Amino acid sequence: MRPADIEALVVPGRPALRGNLLLTAVKNPDLKTNAAHSALRRVALDGGDVAWTQGPRDSAPSISPDGRWVAFLRAGEGKGADGSPQLHVMPTDGGEARRVTSLHLGAGEPVWAPDSRRIAFTARVPEPGRYGTPDDGDETPEPAAEAPRRITRMDYRIDDVGFLRDRMQRLFVVDALEDEPGEPEPLTGDGFDAAHPVWTPDGTRVVFTAPPDWGAAESDSRDICAISADGGEPEVLVRCPGYSERPAFGADGTLFYFGQSFAEHREAAMTGLYAATPEFGAGPVKPRRLTDIETVDCEASAGPPAPREGDVLVAVRNRGAVELRAVPVEAADAPLADLPVVYADRTALRSFTLDGPVLAAVIATPETSGEVVLLGDGEPRVLTDYSKPLRDKGIRPMIELETTAPDGYPVHGWLVLPEGEGPHPVLRVVHGGPFTQQDWAVFDEAQVYAAAGYAVVLGNPRGSAGYGQTHGHSITFGFGTVDVDDVLALLDKALERPDLDASRVGIMGGSYGGFMTSWLAAHHGDRFKAAWSERAVNAWDSMVGSSDIGYFFVDAYIGADPEVQRDRSPLTYAAKIEIPFAVVHSEQDWRCPLEQAQRMFVALRRAGAPAEFLLFPGEGHELSRSGRPRHRVQRFEAILDWWARHL
Repeated sequence: MRPADIEALVVPGRPALRGNLLLTAVKNPDLKTNAAHSALRRVALDGGDVAWTQGPRDSAPSISPDGRWVAFLRAGEGKGADGSPQLHVMPTDGGEARRVTSLHLGAGEPVWAPDSRRIAFTARVPEPGRYGTPDDGDETPEPAAEAPRRITRMDYRIDDVGFLRDRMQRLFVVDALEDEPGEPEPLTGDGFDAAHPVWTPDGTRVVFTAPPDWGAAESDSRDICAISADGGEPEVLVRCPGYSERPAFGADGTLFYFGQSFAEHREAAMTGLYAATPEFGAGPVKPRRLTDIETVDCEASAGPPAPREGDVLVAVRNRGAVELRAVPVEAADAPLADLPVVYADRTALRSFTLDGPVLAAVIATPETSGEVVLLGDGEPRVLTDYSKPLRDKGIRPMIELETTAPDGYPVHGWLVLPEGEGPHPVLRVVHGGPFTQQDWAVFDEAQVYAAAGYAVVLGNPRGSAGYGQTHGHSITFGFGTVDVDDVLALLDKALERPDLDASRVGIMGGSYGGFMTSWLAAHHGDRFKAAWSERAVNAWDSMVGSSDIGYFFVDAYIGADPEVQRDRSPLTYAAKIEIPFAVVHSEQDWRCPLEQAQRMFVALRRAGAPAEFLLFPGEGHELSRSGRPRHRVQRFEAILDWWARHL
């Protein structure tokens, strides 16, 4: 796989399924337009697919309960409403798509009501005079000429979105079949973000998540709330002990949702399955947790809980895999070992959907970026072949590695080898998070580096997800301790192979992986020839105030003591770094802000280190995953140039 081959990274989105109609939005980077291309495909239940729409920016298909209509999002060209994703509806038996909304900043994913007529969705609504809208004097100021923002809260912006308080996310309901739908009015106010809408079974209310006290103060917690589909005052159904998302109703009216308890940790919090029986108009009810907090970590991004008769399907993270498990509806703190396996393999289930007895999923493997698969009692049946262009480029296999750290703790990871006998130069790549997992799926970075002749060592050190709560909490107030031991132990395990060259090893990573790269370059620089530290945290003291999440993230992981923050900051030890060091950052990164890179680069150069600074304009924290395709290719080319010079 070469840098420009990112165009072959074709990824299907969460399927929509009703009867024999199975749709998915297929997305891939497009270098010609320098944007992501996305179109809807119809997948046959006996295999194969055909185009449903041509795109180029269609997504989020949803089929009405009666099977007659498909709602989806379509974005056009230009600015404002024409360029933003808008809700469209088309008949399932053929015909033209009809635009339903013209919201300036676009609409969110559509959710059909039981009547197959109304649709709920969320959308950000800008204040007058911002984001290309007219002000009170009917003038439309350019971004640099907008009025100043008066900021009174710490949660005023977030990476990859931007400023929040002047464009809150509000809940809408529209009649999708009305001949000439007017401009919809929001059901919720402008003081908080509403999210994850779902209809009650009788179609009278929309349930959604919202911050406590309707956003009166900064909070990561989210309650489960409801409002009449005709408007009125919202009510709280469930006061949650932390974050909540993706509510879904069972046939008997039980409400299931994913939640995190912040009692133990605000960041490395296991996502569990909760249940509650809402009592509308009677005040909040107490939820119960169905899954064990130590061993079960649900992957909410794969889709909401899917209730069946007697159980609920959920995706869970487990040792680099994402599996599909069944949780009995009467379970109480059930451990992972007690949850029946619906699907589990050395793969990553990206999303799934259920319609009656038919279960469809998108599954990524070490050879594929995602295929639509039918799951059932027999062998999984792969219906698509979206990854053929990628496989044709040549995919290198993932070799599992297992070892122990100096304290005897087990360490798990992988090695991706290049072709040839070697000995090969080695790249130790550390993932971000830290509470996420490297998984059993094609990783474009490892494939590009391996194709260029490098052996790539990947893994999930302590602090990662997928190995239980204790594993995830292991580095709380201990960044740069046992996680360092695990990173190096896995590298040492790989270097036992005679086809790897221990004299030519590089260290690299992004975000938390960038922190680890900076830390290792200062404290174990003799192990490496050079370092590539990307979108890193280098100074916790300034991260507190400059990062979109710094005001709570740093306290949760490092603590509030300024001396401890400086002691755990790679910047403090920059003068110890002597190896060639690349500082890489995006200009609009608000998660690990640009100042983190600037301070590190200046400290390195002042200390005489051979440092370089690579800065990407117009990108945020997610450059390597969802940035502009040409920047992603240029980044790969810069990485390969760096390692060609130093390894």
